[in-house]
Amino acid sequence: MRILPLGDTAVMVELGSKPDAATAAAVARLAQTLEENPLGGVTAIVPSFTTVTVHHGAGIAEIAARVEQWIRTSEAKPSRAARRAARTLTIPVCYGGKWGPDLAEVAQHAGMSSAQVVDLHKATTYDVRAIGFAPGFPYLGGLPGRLRVLRRKTPRTKVPAGSVGIGGAQTGVYPLETPGGWQLIGRTPLRLFRPEDSPPVLLRCGDRVRFQEIDADEFARRAAAEGVEYNASDGSDRDSVPAIAGPGMTVIKAGTLTTVQDLGRAGMQAFGVPEGGAMDRLAARLGNLLVGNDEAAAVIESTLRGPVLQFAIDVEIALTGARVAGLPWGRPFRVGAGEIISLETLEGGARVYLAVAGGFEAPMVLGGRSTYLRSGLPGFMGRALRAQDTLALGSARTASPSTRPGQWYVSTASFQPPGAAVRAVRGPHAEGFAPATWRTFESATYSLAAQSDRMGLRFQGPPLSREGGGEMVSQGVVAGTVQVPPDGQPIVLMADRQTIGGYAHLATVISVDLPKLAQLRPGADVRFEIITMDEARRLAVRREQEVARLRVALAERQR
Repeated sequence: MRILPLGDTAVMVELGSKPDAATAAAVARLAQTLEENPLGGVTAIVPSFTTVTVHHGAGIAEIAARVEQWIRTSEAKPSRAARRAARTLTIPVCYGGKWGPDLAEVAQHAGMSSAQVVDLHKATTYDVRAIGFAPGFPYLGGLPGRLRVLRRKTPRTKVPAGSVGIGGAQTGVYPLETPGGWQLIGRTPLRLFRPEDSPPVLLRCGDRVRFQEIDADEFARRAAAEGVEYNASDGSDRDSVPAIAGPGMTVIKAGTLTTVQDLGRAGMQAFGVPEGGAMDRLAARLGNLLVGNDEAAAVIESTLRGPVLQFAIDVEIALTGARVAGLPWGRPFRVGAGEIISLETLEGGARVYLAVAGGFEAPMVLGGRSTYLRSGLPGFMGRALRAQDTLALGSARTASPSTRPGQWYVSTASFQPPGAAVRAVRGPHAEGFAPATWRTFESATYSLAAQSDRMGLRFQGPPLSREGGGEMVSQGVVAGTVQVPPDGQPIVLMADRQTIGGYAHLATVISVDLPKLAQLRPGADVRFEIITMDEARRLAVRREQEVARLRVALAERQR
């Protein structure tokens, strides 16, 4: 067993080098044992193929040492869960035709008939070795060697929810409509991701799975019984709600990408649900503190071009993150009933955050109110805001510290240590990169590509190469993970990152510097600087101490 740090927010426990059944069983056993013996400060336990990733809070003194000791102590304990008989679940599948458009191609590759492929696929018992890529997506080991087939050269932009596919040496089921490159051989009417349930997924690591063939009539019957929720890839088919009961805020213009966010969904990553939340968590926290809210209250996040908004009542608000032309920044101010404000012109950053005294009302789903567009989770109807949407405001409004202009303000920049470089620590695959690659990474300038989004920031510059190349076994990732795909152009994973990833993990941007990345605009240049893990942890602790002092100072003003 090896324990490797993943930046200053997680550690990865490596239990083997080969993703075989024995290692998968050891991974499931350790994950279950850790869940049975919880430790304060641990926010998520994510099993995957050969590793267990343990996420913990940033800025907690000595947390990494406590986590490592807890893992070693727990690993020696017998697991009550491990003594239980493994679950075996049967998944009904309608094979071929419109349900499985690649079945004939898989059969041709295997030198078999389509019927023989179906018979072999459904006669096998599989084990769940990881959940990831999308909420509830199971990676199933045990695929017969004759059925192994390469992924599609060009992934589909939309794979229907329930699609059963084959990718390399694995089979799996798409719980949601998402892009995907696996060969599709069938579809199930079952919902593998159920956000209204606890746990919210049908399958978990360590489960066993068998497939049962059904016909189209049975598929229709079961699909009707299951119902469908949260199954759109981007929420674009959800209708606006032009009005709501109670006081609210109406969107006149929506801006480029305006969503409801909070500090994310802790503890859901084992189910393939990203933590999500605000890209610039510091700005969101400060905005809420300024108007007297809990730091995790829902806020509005806008990217590159903000919205035009109208308030139905008098309310205290605060703007943080990027500055907005013509409006106060970094302090609370009052907006009158019927007043319209424009956040269209952002200056000095890419994302602005709007906090309102009392917060925004949004459904609490899986422990958070943040919008996750890929699965259609709330925020507001699981999608970006549109013109004529009206959001309810929270009723627990408190007086803000001051509404008089020019008195004082709190600058997000005051929490950022000086220097333009984005600091990072070496990642778990650091040894796989040659010294020349490290020199390039630390000396070159990289520009933010326009293709970046809330899932990851793509950078363009001198390519980075890993010795040996080839695919890697998927492992846990964190916000700030610097991945190196085959083209050598680094990707830094951000708020809506997947829970596990198979690209080489070169480095991890420290938690203190993630707000710097969140505020980059396309075309902006950055340089990376490698620091020690001890320094990264000290900086995170210092940041939390600074926020705590501000929290106390603002509380005094609000009395």
